[in-house]
Amino acid sequence: MPRKAVELGPLAVSRLRKPGLHSVGGVDGLALQISPDGARSWILNISIGGKRREMGLGGFPTVPLADAREAARTARAKVTSGIDPILERKAARSALAAAAAAAWSFDKCSHAYIKAMSSKWSTAHELSWASSLTTYASPVMGKLLVRDIGLPHVLAVLEPIWTERTETAARVRGRIESVLDWATTRGYREGPNPARWKGHLDTILPAASRIKKIQHLPALPACDVAAFMAALRLESGIAAKALEFAVLTATRSNEVRGATWGEVDLEGAVWVIPAERMKASREHRVPLSSAAVTLLKALPHGKAAAPVFLSPRGVGQLSTAGMTDVVARMNAGADGPRWVDPKDGRLVVPHGFRSTFRDWASEQTNYPRDVVEMALAHAIGDPTEEAYRRGDLFQKRRKLMSAWAAFCTMAEAAMKPATVIALKR
Repeated sequence: MPRKAVELGPLAVSRLRKPGLHSVGGVDGLALQISPDGARSWILNISIGGKRREMGLGGFPTVPLADAREAARTARAKVTSGIDPILERKAARSALAAAAAAAWSFDKCSHAYIKAMSSKWSTAHELSWASSLTTYASPVMGKLLVRDIGLPHVLAVLEPIWTERTETAARVRGRIESVLDWATTRGYREGPNPARWKGHLDTILPAASRIKKIQHLPALPACDVAAFMAALRLESGIAAKALEFAVLTATRSNEVRGATWGEVDLEGAVWVIPAERMKASREHRVPLSSAAVTLLKALPHGKAAAPVFLSPRGVGQLSTAGMTDVVARMNAGADGPRWVDPKDGRLVVPHGFRSTFRDWASEQTNYPRDVVEMALAHAIGDPTEEAYRRGDLFQKRRKLMSAWAAFCTMAEAAMKPATVIALKR
């Protein structure tokens, strides 16, 4: 019959220093293991299902001798009852890890979803997503676990803004729905999506189309654009130059603000906007008219990565409000024409000049629709047609943009002093 180990006390255990396995007695198989580097931990040698096994019971002195003996007795009692304590522990740890993995907050899920989609989106679209969810959803549900988010939380986000900021609210709803769908697919939540519209929120909230009609961005009639451009060129500052360039190129304000010198080829008279800065996530070549090239040549040039339209502070690109503020300044105390949309009297905005360009091209030129739409970087035709199109109608668009620039400078030509010729009697 094997001799039982001498039962050591706490002081004797604390004095053990020699590397190896030291039986401490009190419970069969309990030993203190000391590694060559001096680390000490509890080991229980136990037979489970006829096989010798080692079960770790924690480190010493974090787990004192009395606790180690109690844990050893509990483990042996489980074996006697037909339970494998090692397997039981592994199952508990696995369940704990699974629970921790599923404990994702809404903010964590929204950040992960945006990151996953970023390769398909433009930088502006990605920023729009992040901004709207941070502003409206995060204060209400940002710290909540996605598995706990329900209808009351979604309504708490949407109802305060549904009638006042309907378009924004509808966009936020769709984005919350996408994030929660992503979380469900990843296994972080279960059940139907509380932000879904059809058959759910449409029974609680009025349709966005019934609350507020879609309001187009205010724009000038084409007949006024030349006079506007003449007045604009009297304005000083980089924001005025950026707005003039935006009008001449019929591009979006964020595309102009983000332009860098590395994107511009003044000799070839072309501006290449990379896909990541375009709304359609597709590279866009913009033919530059002589007026646009002249404007750029007059600006201070920087390195390839430097913004073309540098912020007045000298750091970074022009602010979002820069070009809009120019129009507001031109309207303040104006004695002449006020630059407003004649349909509703609203102050024109930079993006509205794309509508002006579209109206001019349709009503006053014979350029094909495809050429005009491609000049605006719009998708043309259905996905199948898009897949087969390889060219970008660049040369035709160059002629179109030159004609547009000439149209924009008509007022200046008309304002030049006339030459008086004396007629002989």
